Amino acid sequence: MSLPSLGWNARFEESFTEYRTRGLVPARIAREDRDRYMVLDESGARPAELAGRLRHEARTRADLPAVGDWVAVRPGAASPAIIEGVLPRASAFMREGAGDTTEAQVVAANVDTVFLVSGLDHDYNPRRIERYLTVAWESGATPVVVLNKADLAEDRDARVAEVEALAPGAAVVAVSALAGDGLAALAPWLLPGRTVALLGSSGVGKSTLANALLGEQRLATGAVREDDSRGRHTTTHREIVALPGGALLLDTPGMRELKLWGDEDAADGVFPEIAALAEGCRFRDCRHESEPGCAVLAAAEDGTLAPERLASWRKLQREAHWLATRLDARARAEEEAKWKAIHKSMRDHPKSKRWKQ
Repeated sequence: MSLPSLGWNARFEESFTEYRTRGLVPARIAREDRDRYMVLDESGARPAELAGRLRHEARTRADLPAVGDWVAVRPGAASPAIIEGVLPRASAFMREGAGDTTEAQVVAANVDTVFLVSGLDHDYNPRRIERYLTVAWESGATPVVVLNKADLAEDRDARVAEVEALAPGAAVVAVSALAGDGLAALAPWLLPGRTVALLGSSGVGKSTLANALLGEQRLATGAVREDDSRGRHTTTHREIVALPGGALLLDTPGMRELKLWGDEDAADGVFPEIAALAEGCRFRDCRHESEPGCAVLAAAEDGTLAPERLASWRKLQREAHWLATRLDARARAEEEAKWKAIHKSMRDHPKSKRWKQ
């Protein structure tokens, strides 16, 4: 097993220089189960855990290793290996984590291509595809929309054309993973040493697609409800597996909810027609709500801009604005807490006492 076959390149080698001088070797996170990891390096697969210092210095979950990350570990056959550093990420598919705290969760790191899997059955949802595309473009990876269950589509060509219209700049491929149809069209992205992540909601057939690409029934699959085609999570953890042709496939659990993690410009790449229209607005800070001289509203009124596209853009913008507000509030709170701690330390240890010491 060579490092290039795991996705290693000159960029990672350059950022690893400091670790190499300390006698550490590179490894890639292949699987994560809470605080336990499985890493891959030139010696094969082995369990790993975080060094105490690394865990202590992490400010948020996003600072900790995620599946796909390159990390620095001690060489040798020690088990578990100790992870002592995380390399800067080339890409990161991130969403807002669950819970009350506002922080990012890294779903997949150092991914070259994201297969955004959507079903062409009763669960087909163009608005959900727009949401996944927004996060995918923000990640730095190349998104490819994979329309699975094409054999169940009433009008396959019309669906493909609709998604192509709302996914500018992204390839759209229709397949039937269960029947094995259309998979050859995915070959341009499944190259040796390249990492492809499967992302999508529950029931879209990610595990079935993964098995079809693997050529064997390695991952568990499950049935979906007939009324809405929604399914249960059959993949319960994130894991990298090697495909027969040398590509690396990162399978992820289905997501019931994908909360955005990005700034208010994140959706511009998914809604280029709105960004272009905004150039003609009277005010530079126009929010396209009720301002006079708004070119976006004018296009919506005369039918040039589809109303569902504007509604979807507004929803994503509201989420991004809410996130920015929460992050600003947290930053202010952290700054205030830091200065309170400094002032308390100064009161507890006045200058005169320090001089006497």
